[in-house]
Amino acid sequence: MNALENLDPTQKASVLIEALPYIQRFRDSIFVIKYGGSFMDDPDPVMRGRVATDVSFLASVGIKVVVVHGGGKAITRALDTAGIEAEFVKGLRKTSKEAISVVEQTLNESVNLDICNLIQSARGRPLAIHGNKVLQCQRLTEDSSGKPIDIGYVGKVTQVQTKPIIKALENGYTPIVSPVAIDASGQPHNVNADIAAAHVAMELHARRLVYMSDVPGLMENPSQPESLISSLPVSKVPALKEQGIIAKGMLPKVDSAVEALRTGVHRVHFVDGRMPHSILLEIFTHKGIGTELVNS
Repeated sequence: MNALENLDPTQKASVLIEALPYIQRFRDSIFVIKYGGSFMDDPDPVMRGRVATDVSFLASVGIKVVVVHGGGKAITRALDTAGIEAEFVKGLRKTSKEAISVVEQTLNESVNLDICNLIQSARGRPLAIHGNKVLQCQRLTEDSSGKPIDIGYVGKVTQVQTKPIIKALENGYTPIVSPVAIDASGQPHNVNADIAAAHVAMELHARRLVYMSDVPGLMENPSQPESLISSLPVSKVPALKEQGIIAKGMLPKVDSAVEALRTGVHRVHFVDGRMPHSILLEIFTHKGIGTELVNS
């Protein structure tokens, strides 16, 4: 049940009044949303449609939204169907010549189309943009610690061709970008969607970059939701990494978020995509519900 159904008319009006200054402030701003997490595969269409509704709402109040999506679980299923064993090296998916064609097809044609359909069902105006049309990359040859690594057709984003994205926004569409990039020879590569979203946000000079995942945000103790860090200055990130509080899947998110902030993005948010309307609660309320990363 929608939580608003439990509110009386005065309470509903209060919710809208609280949101008003944020709507006025952010109108015509660019928001980049990294769409990813287990909720993407939830069999409940209501759960999967909530994010689409939030994206449609943002666009309806004059915010220019760009979505960059993931799709790791869909890739694993597609590779399994094709008889290709999923292999990971230091947490990174090894992508062979045979596998990259499956990855490209899955992200561009399956996952991207599904997200477009969801947003269209929420009365939004999505426009599919295959990442290999706007993202350029180099082959990834080092892991996060700088050690040599060979994992095939996996790239790191080096450039974003923003013209197709900007044109889509100017024409009233919500671009939906897949995490596939091409190298100088035109060879497609699989790229980290978190990092791709950060590069898109940087090149577009986005006002907000929002990462959606399966956790409430950054927590001092992952087993204690009440330890959520509501606001985190960039200056405190190194210490949290040393303590292991920022680790594993959060590392590429936070590292790319820090780079985005240093390159002109105003704020970065980490929110739980499983929570109903988490984007709206984070952006349009005084308190928020996730973690906000800020320059300091």
